[in-house]
Amino acid sequence: MTEPHAACRRTVLRGTALAGVTGLGLTACGGSGGSGAEKAPATGPVTLGPATDVAVGGAKLFREDKVVVSQPTQGAYQAFSAVCTHAGCVVDKVKDGVISCPCHGSTFDATTGAVIQGPATEPLPAVAVRVEDGKLVKNPKA
Repeated sequence: MTEPHAACRRTVLRGTALAGVTGLGLTACGGSGGSGAEKAPATGPVTLGPATDVAVGGAKLFREDKVVVSQPTQGAYQAFSAVCTHAGCVVDKVKDGVISCPCHGSTFDATTGAVIQGPATEPLPAVAVRVEDGKLVKNPKA
């Protein structure tokens, strides 16, 4: 049996070792995905691309802007954060209406953001998006 302080000591030592690694910009989840140059989240309007990039009945991941946009019906766009609610990883693909997280296997519905498969228990948060001059704009001005 281990003494009670041994686990705490191990935890502190692991934390110290990881602190050195995270100082290098390496993280297990939600990190920069290896690029080392993620941009800070934008708070103002961000043009994602042409609205035609999202097919009716389909969805597209705008990874750099950390948003997934779907178009369930003609002209009706839904957008969700591309940051997994389980551990903060950025999702890596959208296929057949399913958004997938590479870190722990969570999947989400691309038209509602709802969890299909965990370990995530919370849906992806909705993001404001609309079409302006034929382009999708995240966080549009009111």
